[in-house]
Amino acid sequence: MNSALLILVVLYLLGTLAIGAWAGSRVKDTADFAVAGHRLPLIMVITTSFATWFGAETVLGIPATFVKGGLRDVVEDPFGASMCLVIVGLFFAPLLYRMNLLTIGDYFRNRFGVPVEILCSILIILSYLGWVAAQITALGLVFNVLSDGSISSPVGMVIGTVLVLIYVIMGGMLAVVYTDFIQMIVLVIGLSYIAWVASDQAGGAGKVFALASEKELFTVLPEMTFKDWVIFIGAAITMMLGSVPQQDVFQRVMSAKDAPTARNGAVIGGLAYLLFAFVPMFVVTSSLIIMPTETTELLESDSQKVLPTLILNHMPFFAQVLFFGALVSAIKSTSSATLLAPSTSFVENILRHLWPTLDDRHMLKAMRISIFVFASLVLTFAIVSHGTPIYQMVSAAYQVTLAGAFVPLTFGLYWKKATTQGAIASTLLGVGVWLALKLFPLWDGEFPSQLAGLLASIVGMVVGTLAPQWIPHQPASEEKTYPVHPAGH
Repeated sequence: MNSALLILVVLYLLGTLAIGAWAGSRVKDTADFAVAGHRLPLIMVITTSFATWFGAETVLGIPATFVKGGLRDVVEDPFGASMCLVIVGLFFAPLLYRMNLLTIGDYFRNRFGVPVEILCSILIILSYLGWVAAQITALGLVFNVLSDGSISSPVGMVIGTVLVLIYVIMGGMLAVVYTDFIQMIVLVIGLSYIAWVASDQAGGAGKVFALASEKELFTVLPEMTFKDWVIFIGAAITMMLGSVPQQDVFQRVMSAKDAPTARNGAVIGGLAYLLFAFVPMFVVTSSLIIMPTETTELLESDSQKVLPTLILNHMPFFAQVLFFGALVSAIKSTSSATLLAPSTSFVENILRHLWPTLDDRHMLKAMRISIFVFASLVLTFAIVSHGTPIYQMVSAAYQVTLAGAFVPLTFGLYWKKATTQGAIASTLLGVGVWLALKLFPLWDGEFPSQLAGLLASIVGMVVGTLAPQWIPHQPASEEKTYPVHPAGH
């Protein structure tokens, strides 16, 4: 058992609880808890945007997928994911920030009314099951690997979830952004050092790049066939567009101190993520040279263990400490943010309609309770889904919001004629077509269900808006706003 490493990982996780307690003492209202009081400087918006994406799939899932299929197989993440943040920064952040909202669901209510708010919020909340479950699964894997199997993956999932849950409940978004800042420093330093050591052991970066080129891992574009191209496009837009109407992305925009900071933070964070996501891919490719037999066997049995095996069996203890510190940082930064986001959406956009007299104090309490309930549901889902590749779990999470929420958000911002009827038709038709093709694949699965859902959603919006309006347009009569605290206070 790697007892020393295991102890250090547990101490690191416990250390973040102190940050959560300190951040919790600064939480005065729901704006503090949900969007850090709208006061984050640029550097923190960059790090928390970067941290949102740099999770378990970036360290474990993407590299394993890359060495098996090349860049073509990871077009969804990191390429699509990073471009999502760039798109949000350029086309959505400036417009949304000026509205001073608490959740993305608030936008749907103000633009299209309560029915669309509830409908889209439900889709957004459901999409987080797979996303957070992937992070919980990775935490279980860490404890399982470091204990040489003495701690089972499900038990490891429980331990990791409890430790993350405590500091998120205490400090909310304030705890998330402060720990993100520290964890991104650990992650960048740790993985950069690992890449340097791996390069040295493989005989130089040139040999690693030469091997990747020989195996055609740098091929990005698909074969020139209809099937390959629509699958490629479907994969590319899943996170690129499907993540745009997500609450965790929205929270980063709204946490900034002003609109330019929101825009620049998202763009820079997205580009930084794309650049640094190549580091784990480089390290895993080097494993084909450093431990060819073990890597080949693991790629067949459990590809997500290639990187941890390389670190534990072929690198010095200091490198092991840095790697697992970086891995846990990546997992915690993503899981904490994605536990907070759906819980905030549930309380603000669903519970508030069931409990109209909910004041700010009780709303803050309800958010904390809902985080606990959602974490319990996600933990159960992660344990039941044990064995599903992390990359697939993340990929599936964003298809529902691509099909059901992206078009109402985009058309609502950029098409003044868009109506409540159009938004409802867009959501129902998009999700309906996506779900139908999930259950009954078209042309033996040759046409991606998420792409079909997106196209159907566009048709629903256009036709629903231009047709006679049987459902009256019903935007909220007034926007609910939240206190904005001066930066630095």
